Amino acid sequence: MVLKKLLSLGKQLLRVKVVDCNSEESRLSRCLNTFDLVALGVGSTLGAGVYVLAGAVARENAGPAIVLSFLIAALASVLAGLCYAEFGARVPKTGSAYLYSYVTVGELWAFITGWNLILSYVIGTSSVARAWSATFDELIGKHIENFCRQYMTMNAPGLLAEYPDMFAVLIILTLTGLLAFGVKESAMVNKVFTCINVLVLIFMVISGLVKGTLKNWSLNPDEIRNGTNSSLNSTGPVLSEEVLGEGGFMPFGFTGVLSGAATCFYAFVGFDCIATTGEEVKNPQRAIPIGIVSSLLICFVAYFGVSAALTMMMPYYMLDKNSPLPAAFTYVGWEGATYAVAVGSLCALSTSLLGAMFPMPRVLWAMAADGLLFKYMAGISERTKTPLLATVTAGFLAAIMAFLFDLKDLVDLMSIGTLLAYTLVAACVLVLRYQPEHFSQMYHVANTQDEMEMSESISTPSLGILPGIEERFSFRNLLFPDVTEPSNLSGFTVKVCTSFLGVMILTFSMLAVLGGTAVWNIISLVVLFCLCLIVTFIIWRQPESKTKLSFKVPLLPFIPVVSMFVNVYLMMQLDRGTWIRFAIWMSIGLIIYFGYGIWHSTEAALAHSSIEEELDVYKPTCSINRDSVTPEKEAFLCNGHESRLDEDGDI
Repeated sequence: MVLKKLLSLGKQLLRVKVVDCNSEESRLSRCLNTFDLVALGVGSTLGAGVYVLAGAVARENAGPAIVLSFLIAALASVLAGLCYAEFGARVPKTGSAYLYSYVTVGELWAFITGWNLILSYVIGTSSVARAWSATFDELIGKHIENFCRQYMTMNAPGLLAEYPDMFAVLIILTLTGLLAFGVKESAMVNKVFTCINVLVLIFMVISGLVKGTLKNWSLNPDEIRNGTNSSLNSTGPVLSEEVLGEGGFMPFGFTGVLSGAATCFYAFVGFDCIATTGEEVKNPQRAIPIGIVSSLLICFVAYFGVSAALTMMMPYYMLDKNSPLPAAFTYVGWEGATYAVAVGSLCALSTSLLGAMFPMPRVLWAMAADGLLFKYMAGISERTKTPLLATVTAGFLAAIMAFLFDLKDLVDLMSIGTLLAYTLVAACVLVLRYQPEHFSQMYHVANTQDEMEMSESISTPSLGILPGIEERFSFRNLLFPDVTEPSNLSGFTVKVCTSFLGVMILTFSMLAVLGGTAVWNIISLVVLFCLCLIVTFIIWRQPESKTKLSFKVPLLPFIPVVSMFVNVYLMMQLDRGTWIRFAIWMSIGLIIYFGYGIWHSTEAALAHSSIEEELDVYKPTCSINRDSVTPEKEAFLCNGHESRLDEDGDI
């Protein structure tokens, strides 16, 4: 009895969502085109990081080789972007990674993904709003900070910010009103700010090429210390080897380049907001993949160009970590260009803020519409065709966070939520591409969990491919399948291998980060790596689905597997405090899910109503005189077996 209840609970947690992707109907307004999506992706990704990150990474990690750091980070981001692009073509509906997990790996994983996306977007919105406020306050002489410190100080060090940021709250509430007013209007504002930002960055790149010199990419530390290089300012204190490194293009070695790439990876976070627009795009199967790939390419070119210009204009060891571009223009004698930097920075922060706020209400709305979060957020405004209540809720939540918290210690939580979503999307692509046709189309044709259980009970223990043909497990079938189309056995094999691969990648990353250089640890890493290669090879040998899509991830299964490796490894790089805060957030989410979501899930209600309809359809009906027959004979007659009665009318 207990085992039966546990199996029933497991089936509830892993039930998948049914989505009819053939339908063009949408409760939201379909008004966005491909250019809108590219602008949204570029705006949310190419944020304030381009004005700050390049200086800090070049000075402390990579030197002029920061261009290689951005290249490696871009390649890692493209791996995740390609997986998002395929799912955008498969399931062009609102919800992003939350929905992709729901249609593939089940309800519990979908809730975990959506819950972490909400955390990422809330913290992202709040932190960018505070950065916008601080940047603007810097331009006007810090009047806002001085006023708040004088009259509104909060004495709770370690828990709250030093003072509440009223201006950040005002910015968030203003953008909340813009998002509630309409998606087309929001997209127009985003395009304007994004175009200004891109023009400013182009100006910076051209300026760097004009005023910069390639000599700054081949500096000699001895010349700098001895003052024999007249082009460098040697009047300051003697610089240590730790600051200068080995000089040249790669002063801190390839290790520094990789360390810089890990930091630069987060500069490409944000493109996933495109995946939340599935029901607001005119041609989502085509526009979403183009939008994701194009925005990542544009962002890489911008980051590469700005970092190259910056390190050519000014020696890497002299870069300012907080405001490198104004310092670089001052160094080359173009102080007036700092105003262009200020305008570009504010525009970049504005688009980043809009990019963080735009997807948050859509994920809330998708989860509420599915019954996993409170139903009041599932409402759609008849006039604007936007998720109005979800937008207002998201805005007030972010405003409270910006008002009370400094958020420095919470920003890493954004990384966990985003990387977890990237990992699950890569795993879902891996699973779906090797499933039989009836599984991969499950989100096209209405089906229920109960009907799936019925079909499983019919096909067990033999897994049928065609009537009269049986497929049995063997090691030969594992590596050399007899079929060219995905079957139940091959699909199940990929599911098991993907789960096993996820566990091994997690273990490998933990040992690589925490295990040190002990002999046992190195041997364990080698064994795990070889096992991962074997499992990946087994997946590669399975027949792949021939379903036609507008976009497919190339080089399967290698790109999703590498993406999973990169994402999990970066998650393991985060500190202990971040993981503790993540555990607290997850505990709150699981309380909500098991206390509310699992009982109000729309998929659960559909499954129950469907089985009741099945019982009504198959209920025996006949017009015999029930007083003259036994119940057994009545059931026999009502099922059409009159011809099997003997002459006396007995069974």
